[in-house]
Amino acid sequence: MKFPAILIGLAIWTVCCLSALAADKVDATMNIDSAAMWSPTAAAKYMDTREAWWQKWPNSKRDHETVCISCHSALPYALARPSLRKELKEDGPSPTEQFLLAGVTKRVSLWNEVEPFYSDDKQGAPKSAEARGTESVLNALILASDDARRGHLSDVTSTALDNLWALQLKNGEKAGAWTWLNFHLAPWETVEGQYYGAAMAALAVGTAPDRYASSPAIQENLSLLKNYLQRNFAQQPLLNQVAALWASSKLPGLVSAEQRSGLIDAIFLKQQKDGGWSLTNLGDFKRKDNSELSKASDGYATGLIVLALENAGVTQNSEYLGKGVAWLQHNQNKAEGFWPASSLNKERDPASERGRFMSDAATAFSVLALEEAH
Repeated sequence: MKFPAILIGLAIWTVCCLSALAADKVDATMNIDSAAMWSPTAAAKYMDTREAWWQKWPNSKRDHETVCISCHSALPYALARPSLRKELKEDGPSPTEQFLLAGVTKRVSLWNEVEPFYSDDKQGAPKSAEARGTESVLNALILASDDARRGHLSDVTSTALDNLWALQLKNGEKAGAWTWLNFHLAPWETVEGQYYGAAMAALAVGTAPDRYASSPAIQENLSLLKNYLQRNFAQQPLLNQVAALWASSKLPGLVSAEQRSGLIDAIFLKQQKDGGWSLTNLGDFKRKDNSELSKASDGYATGLIVLALENAGVTQNSEYLGKGVAWLQHNQNKAEGFWPASSLNKERDPASERGRFMSDAATAFSVLALEEAH
């Protein structure tokens, strides 16, 4: 039986198309295999090295043999470094993690004895209050995150959360937030940083184990916090809104359904052609030295956004999220282990110790996002 030439040609064309689709499917699978695209070992080495430097740097040292918990290096490190333990087959915290946790524990235990990170005497009022409010949030978040991995709320974390609520503002337009450090340094130590701090406080409460967020004793505080985050949401830079979205995945009720939907749309509109996001595009930032801000995609903006979207329930097969994950997979500096990001405040040598601060945060959030993508 003979078949017309056109049917034979059609059959060959169909086989070729199916083969191409199969190849595309294999390529797509390879693209989401994050372990093959980035080096957890190099990331861990970079983070440990940078945290060890921070702990020895004279400018970071504080009383009682403790160090300052910075928003750019120490806090992101504390949140991200433990996520690599399983993948690296580590038995427990690295020495730098242990030192950080011991220092936070000591400061919480000696809360009425330790000096604030910054003081009115040295930096001018109201730095003592700003430092206390900021530290209360960071301590609670670090310890609650550690407890969540252990599965039980410890006494020291309960104390840290008590310190947190004691310093919450109860009256005025900022009711629900905390007095926050403002050195006019974007993105964390600014007027807008107060909103970011409130989001981190919410993240701490939502992360704490043993159903801490349901405790009757804190419901009035929680109501103040949720009201603050919702009523100030629209005025915030996109970067802060993303932080609130992330926190809302742990503590529902921080942003409304309408706010959530609008934010996700806005995030996707800001995505760059290479699949990443640029920190410069997430707020109205301007450097003090008038140098030009980088518009390139960076690890901090992309890592935080991908992490927030993953936790908000945006599915992995979302075109936008998939491109963001792919950007993270392909943009690690594997030789040194970090993801790039640059200062919003002044032009810095990216190879200098201070010039790496933003890359410290970028690396931590990139790791968190990629580990969440597994």
